[in-house]
Amino acid sequence: MKEKFKIIITDFLEKEMPIFVEREIKIPINSKKIISLVGARRTGKTFLFYSIIEKLRKEKKNDLLVYINFEDDRLFPLVLKDLNLFIEAYYELFPNNREKIVYFFFDEIQNVDNWEKFIRRIYDTLNCRIYITGSSSKFLSKEIATSLRGRTISYEVFPFNFLEYLKFKGIGDNYYSSKNRSKIINAANEYLHNSSFPELLEASEIEKPQILKEYLDLIIYKDLIERHNISNLYLIKYLIKFLLTNSANPISITKIYNDLKSQAVKVSKNSLYQYIQYLEDAYILFPVKIFSNNLREIQRNPQKLYSLDSGLIDIVSITKDIGRRFENIIYLELRRKYQNISYLKLHQEIDFCYQSSGKTHLINASYQINELSTKEREVNGLIEGMEYFNIKESLLITNSHEEELKINKKTIKIIPLWKWLLQV
Repeated sequence: MKEKFKIIITDFLEKEMPIFVEREIKIPINSKKIISLVGARRTGKTFLFYSIIEKLRKEKKNDLLVYINFEDDRLFPLVLKDLNLFIEAYYELFPNNREKIVYFFFDEIQNVDNWEKFIRRIYDTLNCRIYITGSSSKFLSKEIATSLRGRTISYEVFPFNFLEYLKFKGIGDNYYSSKNRSKIINAANEYLHNSSFPELLEASEIEKPQILKEYLDLIIYKDLIERHNISNLYLIKYLIKFLLTNSANPISITKIYNDLKSQAVKVSKNSLYQYIQYLEDAYILFPVKIFSNNLREIQRNPQKLYSLDSGLIDIVSITKDIGRRFENIIYLELRRKYQNISYLKLHQEIDFCYQSSGKTHLINASYQINELSTKEREVNGLIEGMEYFNIKESLLITNSHEEELKINKKTIKIIPLWKWLLQV
């Protein structure tokens, strides 16, 4: 195994970094903390590593930057004791580096059981900087914080946001230029209708559905069935299809339970809750609960679930609901920046409620407000919410409409999605 490690280490040192889009997420390149990148598969964690390595290569000797992917088939099967052979292999190759700061990049390290023991030991005993990634429920931020006991800072990685999408397309973000503004608006329409997984941006229209299906199958089999020993394949596939298809809708576990019961599928409500938790842990679905200071009210009301990527919805749904895709995009942009996002239910529902800098923010999402009744419903809901929280401003995000409304000393800014995505 040690010889394999030496080959893998040497191969990477000779490798040129691929071309990549600079991500908006800012990862420190010389932190004394262990840097953990968490998120779903194929969201670009490896390329974030490459980006950091590329920057470090400009100021550090190449042999101080060590990358290893624990999904490399040459390493299977790999157990905890083998990891020390990796360290031995490196310092046998570069014995003069023992007194220097070495940067270790461990990709998909959750594939090795008890990996955290190894990471803690080398962090405490070696002169090094450590970066790790993971894609499964064994690699959640809360679990990393526990197992690494305050030694780590975690960063969540999602598919491309809109600004990154524009960078990939070679489009600037200056919307004051009429020419560039047209390109931005056209790109926003594409962004709304397509997947934002990095690999999908270069794929042909024929390839995209198959790649997305492979992504979903990989998650189902590796992060759900294998990880949690799930034996009922039909049930987990049914649940994924139902939840993705109903993304941005209130979800009733009782309704799912009754639907399955009518199909003679034996499952308990507790199992359904557990499976949904597994999907959340795998970063496929994100729950949004009702806003309330009453815990019983939160538990009594349905959650809304949002998808990691609109493309995943496409491969399980027969029809495209543009309104729900629109709302899903807005949720994901909020989720990249804020943790505690709720929906508000008064006389009418407000899609998003969250705190930032000590202030409450309210957002409604409506793809079109051409109908007067639609506009009134969205506006009246926000007015009610602003009065409830005693705040002066809120947002209504639409596809193309832009306007500022002043009502009873309250301000509602109506803003197109593309502009909001560049300002948030």
